[in-house]
Amino acid sequence: MRLPGRRESSLDWLVVGLGNPGRQYHSTRHNIGFRVVERIAGELGASFRDRFNGRLTETRDGDLRLAILEPQTYMNESGRSVGAAVRFYKLPLDRLVVVHDEIDLDFGDVRAKMGGGLAGHNGLRSLVQHLSTPEFVRVRIGVGRPGRGDPRSGADWVLTPFDPADDVDGLVDTATACTFAVLRDGVDAAMREFNGRQPD
Repeated sequence: MRLPGRRESSLDWLVVGLGNPGRQYHSTRHNIGFRVVERIAGELGASFRDRFNGRLTETRDGDLRLAILEPQTYMNESGRSVGAAVRFYKLPLDRLVVVHDEIDLDFGDVRAKMGGGLAGHNGLRSLVQHLSTPEFVRVRIGVGRPGRGDPRSGADWVLTPFDPADDVDGLVDTATACTFAVLRDGVDAAMREFNGRQPD
C-alpha cells in the first residue's frame, strides 16, 4: 500500500539485511538476512556498491523506489550503517524493513511485524540505539534454537552453518516472498499472509 501524499524521501522503502561480512560467515544462521536481500537484488537485476559502511543498491520494483543495504560493520554495529542511510534518504522509519534471523521462531517460520522487542538480537539492539526507536518493520526468519542436549548457546548457534538437512533455499524463498509482500502490499497484508503459516 502506498502512503498518500509526497514525502521528502527519494525512496519508498529501504530494505536492510542483517549479517556479518566475510566468507566465513556466509552460510551461518545469523547471515540469512544477507541471503534474502541478495536474492531480492538479484530478482530486480540490481548490483551492489560500497556506501554507508555497507553494500548498497538503488533499484525499482515496478513504481516502487527501493534501496537495499547490507551493513558491513559486523552485526553489533549495524545501526551505524543503517542510521547513516536513513538520515541521507530522510526516510520515515515506517518505510524501513529489516530482514533478520530469529531464534525464537522455529526453522522455516517467517513473519512480518511492525516494531517490537530485541529478543537478544545484537543487530536489532544496535539499530534501536542509532535510530532511537524500535518502530520499524521487521521480517523475522525462524532459525530455531539448539536441540535438547546441544551444548551450544544461542549466540554460538546463530554463528554456525545450517544443518545439511535444512531447506535453506526454501527458507530464503519464503522470506523473500514475505519481504516483497511488505513492499508491495504493506506490513498488515504481509502479516495476514505469512504469520502463523505452517512451514513447508
